[in-house]
Amino acid sequence: MKAVIQRVRRASVRVAGEEVATIGRGLVILLGIGHDDQEALADLFAEKTAHLRIFPNEAGKFDRSLLESGGEALVVSQFTLLADLRRGRRPSFTAAAPPERAAPLVDRFVAALRALGVPTATGIFGAMMEVELVNEGPVTIVLESAELGGEPRVK
Repeated sequence: MKAVIQRVRRASVRVAGEEVATIGRGLVILLGIGHDDQEALADLFAEKTAHLRIFPNEAGKFDRSLLESGGEALVVSQFTLLADLRRGRRPSFTAAAPPERAAPLVDRFVAALRALGVPTATGIFGAMMEVELVNEGPVTIVLESAELGGEPRVK
């Protein structure tokens, strides 16, 4: 599992010219699911994401989480995060889970965020989406499951 997390002032998703999701201040989470990812890892990623202290306090220091700042989340599934670029010029996506496996784990991640109290909007799984955002900071964090044990690590 891999997530690219961006702190935003606002964001939206359009599919076929129609806006399907919008949020105000919060996080856009691009989420890629791998073959071996499990429900427990989706829950762990949601917990880590909701509690990342990447929002400023009164002094402007990273000290507040998404939950503490009252922000929202926009989750967009993105299998291309698992691209393998080691050979040739065309990315390989063989590390990405097939849709029938990935979609339920994206849903699990979204449900876990909501269960934590994060208002969460989503794109449409498998659709060609236009994601528009205003990155605040800019702040962009990459969260990946470690090679051993599935524990998330922040880069």
